[in-house]
Amino acid sequence: MKRKDYISWDEYFMGIALLSAQRSKDPNTQVGACIVGKNNKIVGIGYNGFPIGCSDDDFSWERTGENVNATKYPYVVHAEANAILNSTKDLHGAKLYVGLFPCNECAKLIIQSGITEIIYLSDKYKDTDSVKASRRMFEKASVKERQLIIKNKLIKLDFEKVL
Repeated sequence: MKRKDYISWDEYFMGIALLSAQRSKDPNTQVGACIVGKNNKIVGIGYNGFPIGCSDDDFSWERTGENVNATKYPYVVHAEANAILNSTKDLHGAKLYVGLFPCNECAKLIIQSGITEIIYLSDKYKDTDSVKASRRMFEKASVKERQLIIKNKLIKLDFEKVL
């Protein structure tokens, strides 16, 4: 008889996104993304961080500063963009799992790449102009969006169990 306590596909892919977020060095916001193609195959993952060649020690992780260039915002590549850039396949018809609802800049990339569904956990910036613009573009481009309601609030990775 098979196990009954296994995780769903949605929980699995969101778990991959959240695990990817743990690679981010941002002290305030860690976001991960997982792109899934047909037949539930992972075709791209990413997390928020600085571009390749831009050392994490040479740029600020601050949210505020004397000017915008003294903050992280002009330099950080968002998780969704990294997942798209790291993808290995055509993304038309793919789904994107992401911890935080995408900003308007990522929404443009998502739409252009051919991703047709966004599954997210948090919508904490839903009242911002950026997220309102994202939702407007997703609606016009027929990109589905849904907030994932998690049954299993805790998925434990136990390395000791395998060793």
